[in-house]
Amino acid sequence: MRKKIIAGNWKMHKNNSEAMQFVKLLKVKLVGYKKTEIVVCPVFTALSSVKSVLEDSQNIKLGAQNVHFEEKGAFTGEVSAEMLLSCGCDFVIIGHSERRQYFCETDQTVNKKVKKALSCGLKPIVCIGELLAEREANQTMNVIERQTKALFEGLSEQEATKLVIAYEPVWAIGTGKVATPEQAQEVHAFIRKLISELYSEKIAEIIRIQYGGSMKGSNAKELLSQKDIDGGLIGGACLEADAFKEIIEIAESLG
Repeated sequence: MRKKIIAGNWKMHKNNSEAMQFVKLLKVKLVGYKKTEIVVCPVFTALSSVKSVLEDSQNIKLGAQNVHFEEKGAFTGEVSAEMLLSCGCDFVIIGHSERRQYFCETDQTVNKKVKKALSCGLKPIVCIGELLAEREANQTMNVIERQTKALFEGLSEQEATKLVIAYEPVWAIGTGKVATPEQAQEVHAFIRKLISELYSEKIAEIIRIQYGGSMKGSNAKELLSQKDIDGGLIGGACLEADAFKEIIEIAESLG
């Protein structure tokens, strides 16, 4: 059985002191949860501070929100995989729709970032998903197929199993709109089928696929109960300790 994974993407929220206080609170509230892999993804400037709080945590992992595909160089404002490792990161989010939309990331740059992260020992959480116009034009599966094939381009079976895929319908991110459990499951199953065609059914059964897009306590059980939904990449609900805990409790109950 695939272990559920709940990751909180803090986006551009919480300065160092706020981040440290928040994670101290999370540590207390999440003691004893072992069936679910828990990841928090603060801003770059808070990574080391958060890691110092999590040093003795048994169940909360640290992730970053982005990474550059080069080791070093004249890339003002960017952060390398090696730098993230030095901060204590285990995971890194790659290809979030906001990165694609506002910072011109492409399927190709996402693939380069995935390869770099894997080569350094970071576990990528790779985001894919369609725009509202693409869903309304019945292009969802075409978009998902293109993005999925691109992100796995050039990866070995062993590398592929280290990825977490996050299906995030762009129209549901931060909008309060949520794909129905049936809509989400349909896309997750399609992604898993694509992976089986790219590699094998065995590999497809190993790789975890999260749902992202306004998951919260009120809808998490229906979503996480679906056969191919292995967790959540949480936005707004991860910024409040009790709301994040509620989702993790649901994941634990289904684990």
